[in-house]
Amino acid sequence: MSQHEQPRRELGFWMCTALVIGNTIGIGIFMMPASLAPYGLNAFSGWLVTVIGCIFLAKIFAGLAQHLAHEDGPYGYTRRALGGGVAFTVLWCYWVSVWVTNATLAVGVVSYLSFFVPALNASPWLPPVAALALLWGFVLINLRGVRTAGWVQIITTVLKLLPMLAVMALGAWLLLTDAGAYQQHVPSNPLSMDATVTASTIALFAMLGIESATIPAGKVRDPARTIPRATLFGTILTAVIYIAVSAVPMLLIPQDALTQSNAPFADLFSQRIGSGFGQLLAGFVVISGLGALNGWTLLAGELTQSFARHGGFPKVFGATNHRGVPVLAFVMTAGLASVMILMNYSKSMAQGFTFFSVVVTAANLPLYLFCSLSVLVLWKRGEIATLGKKEGSLLVAAVLAIAYAVWAFIGIGHESFLWALALALMGLPVYLWMRWQRRREARAVAAAS
Repeated sequence: MSQHEQPRRELGFWMCTALVIGNTIGIGIFMMPASLAPYGLNAFSGWLVTVIGCIFLAKIFAGLAQHLAHEDGPYGYTRRALGGGVAFTVLWCYWVSVWVTNATLAVGVVSYLSFFVPALNASPWLPPVAALALLWGFVLINLRGVRTAGWVQIITTVLKLLPMLAVMALGAWLLLTDAGAYQQHVPSNPLSMDATVTASTIALFAMLGIESATIPAGKVRDPARTIPRATLFGTILTAVIYIAVSAVPMLLIPQDALTQSNAPFADLFSQRIGSGFGQLLAGFVVISGLGALNGWTLLAGELTQSFARHGGFPKVFGATNHRGVPVLAFVMTAGLASVMILMNYSKSMAQGFTFFSVVVTAANLPLYLFCSLSVLVLWKRGEIATLGKKEGSLLVAAVLAIAYAVWAFIGIGHESFLWALALALMGLPVYLWMRWQRRREARAVAAAS
């Protein structure tokens, strides 16, 4: 297939939903109860703010996908509304965060694999080799086509939901048989705005990925209908699961013990049912991480191809093979993620890895903010009608989503905000170079004609 042919639309509702859920639920959820434990009941108010904000954001992505079904995902939405420069900057930040996330997931999965393969700890070079093997293994899966990657996503998403359902079942069983257990370890922290803001920021990190169904928009069947449904359903289901599995250990395990826990779910089951759940939990963490790695690998390739189609990257990265797969796009992002993996395992370069990891959340926020602003801009131009209730609710959601994005920027702190700003500026030379290249090509065509 050449880069000028239309991509085959092979992703349906369940594959898009699995992409949203599978990319959002990664390794972080297994440590989320311990991360939120220091904030006590403020974790629930933080979750409430985050869930409401993410539902508004999901409404934004769903609305844009419905009204601009033929645009190429978030790049197309923001470019149409705010221009190529803003679109490039916003998606550049998001693009970097995607392949950094891939590197982080590969490293995390290998750390849990050591439970089953102790030999991974026998030599300092074995973990990075294993992480690289996982990273490139999922590149090979995605090179077989978006449908193959979609089926892998469905299978791993179903499997990763099993431990979540087990936690919720245990919580429901205790509620019916020993309701007093939920009153024994209620955290004593007073409710405060500062704690709520911080807790909501931590929770937002766990919700990154709600936009996943919009990235491969060009390969989604009936995108005007499929993407909105998958985005909203996937976001709401993920939020319900997160709140439930965070609440159960928070109310059943003493706050001090939960704060120090390295495996909150394993501790919960060991306390209530019996020991021996460590390896079982590690197995589900590996499955969850592999599912997320598959989904984010797909997004990395699709986003790079979208950049190339819009002139943000050289056209060669938009070219596809006979399966409609942008091979060079996958190779480039996997190569960059490989560098990050090697940085993680090099003591002299570890600070560089930490630097990029800190700004992942901040790098996602421009996408959320400017996609929300795009709705208002397109409405003002008359490109989004507001005659019906659905369109009117989209405008309300846009205003509230902007307010939530600003709230999140405040919550991440000025240091993370400055790192995100620096990340955006790093993309400026690439944007200017590609703009110069396009103008040079246009002058050459004009001269020839």
